[in-house]
Amino acid sequence: MRNFFFFEKMLTPSIITFVYWLLLVSTVILGLSTMFSGYQGFTTGTFFMGLLYIAGGIVGARIWCELLIVIFKINEALQDLRQKKT
Repeated sequence: MRNFFFFEKMLTPSIITFVYWLLLVSTVILGLSTMFSGYQGFTTGTFFMGLLYIAGGIVGARIWCELLIVIFKINEALQDLRQKKT
């Protein structure tokens, strides 16, 4: 509990993991809804647009979440260096 109240252990990385999975699920749902729904019904254009949404969303979500995690990893490394110095 002490680590939580004095910010020695970060809570946000676990939240970022949850947000990543939420983004993946929403990306797949958006892509599938784009693929199979439209004013004209199923067309090749909407199918490939849905695939593009899925691929781009997965890559974009992964890059965004990795960048956020890197910030916390840098913080952990700096804390380790500070503890070794003293």
